[in-house]
Amino acid sequence: MSVKIPPYLKKGDTVGILATARKVDMAPLEPAIQLLKSWGLNVVIGKTVGLDNNQLAGQDWQRAQDFQNMLDNPNIKAIWTAKGGYGTVRMIDRLDFTKFKQHPKWLVGFSDFTVMHSHVNNFDIATLHSIACISVKGATPEAIEGLRKGLMGGKIEYNIEPHTFNKTGKAHGELIGGNLSVLYSIMGSASEADYKGKIIFIEDLDEYLYHIDRMMMNLKRNGYFKDVKGIIIGGMTKMRDNDIPWGHDALEIIQDITKEYNIPICFNFPAGHIKDNRALVFGKQITLDVSASGTKITFD
Repeated sequence: MSVKIPPYLKKGDTVGILATARKVDMAPLEPAIQLLKSWGLNVVIGKTVGLDNNQLAGQDWQRAQDFQNMLDNPNIKAIWTAKGGYGTVRMIDRLDFTKFKQHPKWLVGFSDFTVMHSHVNNFDIATLHSIACISVKGATPEAIEGLRKGLMGGKIEYNIEPHTFNKTGKAHGELIGGNLSVLYSIMGSASEADYKGKIIFIEDLDEYLYHIDRMMMNLKRNGYFKDVKGIIIGGMTKMRDNDIPWGHDALEIIQDITKEYNIPICFNFPAGHIKDNRALVFGKQITLDVSASGTKITFD
């Protein structure tokens, strides 16, 4: 089944901003609001912004209701998550995607929002892995422009410097993936996507190095890597180690676990918990071309 691409936004369209996980107030969202307005878009702020339930932006039912209202509102053409953290998995099973499947719209975010990307991929609908609202202030121009192209329609193409661990080759397939810890946590659930024949992207933040090894080994033992056409490794940011060192950094761990596969593998792609968090359209077909001179990624 071919993947549905939600309608691209045009001037005058409305974007909804809400919190699916960690709590957030209005002030950090102002740069994102002004950015959307500069593109000629209107903004609606969800009821979860400003709610306080310990770490979370309100109760699970409140975050689900806010999201449901925006899913079902035909005037809202895209939903952009305000912040990551943890909590989307606690509310996703409360959602009814019936109307969304009939009239898809762009769902935008990264990190904890990986749950949503993966869940919606099972409906064969594309989503946008991109900066969250609170990331706008510190984001690079490339990350901002990728968001704009992803939302409003534009040719997305990236040329990345080579990395020592890269495995050369060329592949064409559907892109999917996200945060490694989240992908690991939803294995076996209704939100786990099918990775066979696809190109997988992974990134992570603030994990112990042995956790990276454990998660990568689990993905390997579940056949994720032998069945994919290619792998893109994004930022592995602010990793931690124990008093007795693990002995390898995150990229070395991933390189060792994936080296047996005869597929193109790109390391250090600029996406994830970094300022240069480039937009990736999950569900779209891409060409991944890894050569000695660098990596080129082109979206169909």
